Amino acid sequence: MAILRFNALELVTKRHAKTVTPSTVRRSDSYGKNVFNTEAMRATMPSDYFKKLQAAIKQGATVERSVADAVASAMKTWAMAKGATHYTHWFQPLTGATAEKHDSFFDLNSDGRPIENFKGSALVQQEPDASSFPNGGIRNTFEARGYTAWDPTSPAFIIETVGAKTLCIPTIFVAYTGEALDYKAPLLKSLAVLEKSALDVCHYFDKDVARVNTTLGIEQEYFLVDRALFDARPDLVLTGRTLFGHAPAKGQQLDDHYFGSIPARAHAFMLDFEEEANELGIPLRTRHNEVAPNQFECAPTFEDANLAIDHNQLLMDVMERVAERHNFKVLLHEKPFAGVNGSGKHNNWAMSTDTGVNLLAPGKRPKENLQFLAFFITTVKAVHRYGDLLRASIASASNDHRLGANEAPPAIMSVFLGSMLDGVLDELERTAKLPLDKGDNIYLKLGIDKIPPILLDNTDRNRTSPFAFTGNKFELRAVGSSANCASAMTVLNAIVADQLIDFKKSVDAYIEQGKKKEVAIVDVLREYVISSKNIRFEGNGYSDEWKEEAARRGLANIPTTPLALDAYVRNDAAELFARHGIFSHTELHARHEILLEDYQKKIQIEARVLGDLAVNHIIPTAISYQTKLINNVKGLREIGLADEYSEVTVEMIKRISRYVSTIKTNVDAMIDARKEANKIEDGRERAIAYCDDIKTKFDPIRRAVDKLEQMVDDEDWPLVKYRELLFSR
Repeated sequence: MAILRFNALELVTKRHAKTVTPSTVRRSDSYGKNVFNTEAMRATMPSDYFKKLQAAIKQGATVERSVADAVASAMKTWAMAKGATHYTHWFQPLTGATAEKHDSFFDLNSDGRPIENFKGSALVQQEPDASSFPNGGIRNTFEARGYTAWDPTSPAFIIETVGAKTLCIPTIFVAYTGEALDYKAPLLKSLAVLEKSALDVCHYFDKDVARVNTTLGIEQEYFLVDRALFDARPDLVLTGRTLFGHAPAKGQQLDDHYFGSIPARAHAFMLDFEEEANELGIPLRTRHNEVAPNQFECAPTFEDANLAIDHNQLLMDVMERVAERHNFKVLLHEKPFAGVNGSGKHNNWAMSTDTGVNLLAPGKRPKENLQFLAFFITTVKAVHRYGDLLRASIASASNDHRLGANEAPPAIMSVFLGSMLDGVLDELERTAKLPLDKGDNIYLKLGIDKIPPILLDNTDRNRTSPFAFTGNKFELRAVGSSANCASAMTVLNAIVADQLIDFKKSVDAYIEQGKKKEVAIVDVLREYVISSKNIRFEGNGYSDEWKEEAARRGLANIPTTPLALDAYVRNDAAELFARHGIFSHTELHARHEILLEDYQKKIQIEARVLGDLAVNHIIPTAISYQTKLINNVKGLREIGLADEYSEVTVEMIKRISRYVSTIKTNVDAMIDARKEANKIEDGRERAIAYCDDIKTKFDPIRRAVDKLEQMVDDEDWPLVKYRELLFSR
């Protein structure tokens, strides 16, 4: 492997930035050229069918079969004109990746003559194998049937790979028995519930509001490493992260990479994937260096939440394919390197009306600010009430390495508001002791009219907070870089919707008692402010003091996935999802089982790779080098040099033996623990065993290996080192 390492390093020295010729067409003109969007539909569909489709999409109604036939015909004509030969239902199973099964437009008619064919029935529904995807026991191996169903709210698009073009149709994926087997179906349900509950509250302030749209902007962090270096690290190839590697002398401590000049090869890659993303309708606006060496970020403008998540899933695929053209590998693991920052996916979430109002943006008038406070405080209350469920939604084996590691929000859920809004809520709480007159002067007594219309720069940001208000939106910073954001957004939508429903019930009850509407609203908001105060935290979320303070406040601190996932199967969570029709009891328990199994399998793979590398590569390398040292000592003694001249070398030999012994002892113990864990039938208990009995063996093995890396001759070391992975560009 040492030869492989140096061959890879030699390849890197010969790499140059690939010349990327930017399109001479303005980005705005090429935007969405490979998307069957509204403009493409209008140009290819009969006007009456186009209007029916748009009406169905806006109303959330079922698309009539005749309309589906018209869409399919237009979609085929459009796609084939662009060179597409195949189509696929593009869906998001519970693997975390996207899935597709390609079918050709080519067919034979009844006379055996070749034709191109694509009917509405093929657009609306297909039947992939449901038993081969994670299903949590919903489907047996011999019960394979599942269905993908067209999502008309997310436009179809064309993907080109190795010169072949395929029409991709976004769909949901459900079992034959109707249970959701994907991320999109529950997300769509949660968006519908949130819209309905938000509309009801909006009508307190504006009866003309007809739609409420949930918007989302997803910032994507990632690492780039040279493909040759990646291939020379079996742990990166098989697990997505480095299981070994001593910290380089220089890491991120000088903060010189953050927002620095983008390296030429990385810049060429960015230009290339941004061009392709633009043609796919992904509205990327931002690119920059992140904190760690060879770490970067891109971010789009805000979109409808469903579309934003589809685009993020597509973006990750585009980035990985484009990276191959530039001899790069994109690392989306949350913590590919120890000792430097990991990667997250910040979800910037808000709600807006069809009248152009951002419900999480303070307005210029008291009435607008009362509406803002209604949605703002209700969201804070929802996170306080269901914080552990939100924590469960971002839990994974890979994200456990990142949460709370002095770079990402801690595993304790808290909300950051900023000093100004925190003060507003404190003032609202204090008014509980003051008499309030009915009428418009209530706003003056509360100071609500003093909230400025723009809060973006009125408070500093708190990057240690998992859920922070950032001026006109909430930012959920705890989502992992490899995650499908639909998991977290489904939970956030559901808990806010549920709290909005409770809010309206409480306000209506006060109104029925004779209170003026504005007074009733304020009274309920004050109750929420008081009851949810413990979730608000303006300080350093990384500090030990916060952990102690959070415990006093009764906030949970659950750093590991198996225990965090318990929140999904608590009675209150089951009741929440069931009453809103988002997850049935069966679906919820199936997902819990899938997530536990995913965790266990990932730790199992890491354990096997770690054991293989440690025993079959590191130990032989260490012993080989130790033999050289032993021969050196023998040589010194043969030429009559005193023992004191060989004392340092003898001590090195002893240290190598100790590290080798530590590695072998812990690897053997890890294997034994794995065998015992595999005997456990209960999925939760087995995942906990992998966490507590197997994963805990990783650190002592790694420490010993990393010590050996510092001792063994660099020419002999088999693994590409951190200085090479992080600084070879």
